[in-house]
Amino acid sequence: METRLKRCLTITDITLLGVGHMVGAGIYVLTGSVVRNMAGPSIVISFVLAGFASFLSALCYAEFGGRFPKAGSAYTYVYIGVGELWAFIVGWNIILEHMLGAAAVARSWSGYLTSLVDSSLRNSSIVTIGHFDESFFADSPDLIAFLAVVAVAVFTGLGSKTSTNFNSLFTIINMLVIAFVVCYGFTFADFTLWSVYKVNSGRSPFFPYGIGGTFAGAASCFFAYIGFDGLATAGEEASDPARAIPLATFISMSIVTVAYILMASALTLMVPFWEVNPTAAFSDAFASRGATWAKYIVSVGAMSGMTTSLIGSMFALPRCVYAMAEDGLIFKIFGQVNDKTQVPLKAVIAFSAITSVIAFLFDIETLVEFLSIGTLLAYTIVSACVIVLRYRPALSEDNIIEGNGMSSLV
Repeated sequence: METRLKRCLTITDITLLGVGHMVGAGIYVLTGSVVRNMAGPSIVISFVLAGFASFLSALCYAEFGGRFPKAGSAYTYVYIGVGELWAFIVGWNIILEHMLGAAAVARSWSGYLTSLVDSSLRNSSIVTIGHFDESFFADSPDLIAFLAVVAVAVFTGLGSKTSTNFNSLFTIINMLVIAFVVCYGFTFADFTLWSVYKVNSGRSPFFPYGIGGTFAGAASCFFAYIGFDGLATAGEEASDPARAIPLATFISMSIVTVAYILMASALTLMVPFWEVNPTAAFSDAFASRGATWAKYIVSVGAMSGMTTSLIGSMFALPRCVYAMAEDGLIFKIFGQVNDKTQVPLKAVIAFSAITSVIAFLFDIETLVEFLSIGTLLAYTIVSACVIVLRYRPALSEDNIIEGNGMSSLV
């Protein structure tokens, strides 16, 4: 399929893009919260259930990505499946998902960095800019989050290969930290924490909150897999999209699921679930075993994870805009591809600017409230579109005519 974007991404590039987008800093925080308040050690099963549900949804994206390797991801697939109106709704949902997701991650990145330097960076921003009086905004503007979005946008604008190389570096660092957490954590493993009842607790050691807690944990753990849809936006830049997108989806989902299960196992075998710190689970777990130095390694992983998650959102965002612009659903100017970098540079600049302002003004809680609804809507409609295509004649090369956008697939 012809494209104005540069086909230069390998299976490895796309796989690491998917892994990086999914394995953000959330795993370091989410795991502790679910273990302590929802599932206990049965979080291991929660991650299996959440991974299975996510994998089924990812298979729908993989099928569409292999058959229709366009940059729009869910927008493209819904356009093909049920038409322009639903595609318009889903397209804007995806754009908002990536913008709000990137802004929330940038805010988290800023907060984590600030905590490591004793709040001096945040305090200097407050002194320079001041507080907001309106409750609609964050308590204070976040200059670090603003600059983080701008910095990642620069790499995104330099070309797809540059941004994926940048992503691959931090993804590998994060995976090495996860390997350290798992391997070193298992040296402290106490399997009686999974099998021996606590005196007078009256609760199962592995299912302390019952099966209901395990399923509630699975619902929360599902959001640790959000991001697999982002690698589908690389379809138009993959060297061999029909093979690369499905294979990268399968590999990245497998890597992430195994990593989550192993991390959860290591945590719940190191310390009793009732002693897990919901906000700093791994750092506190190592500290309780006398390895306080390990918190610095965990911090490196968390920062790397947030960086790759930010890159993933900022990589996918302009490509969704580009796909909609080609079909005339957004201003055509955003569908223009830069001759040198071969990316939709105007879309990168415009929507990165909006994202950076959102990160500057709004807090994480406000952003996340809007994020989950649009994400689940996109996943649901794409899955439904796979069923719709089963009852339609298959599109062949004869159906694909010269031109750009979804109108060329009719």
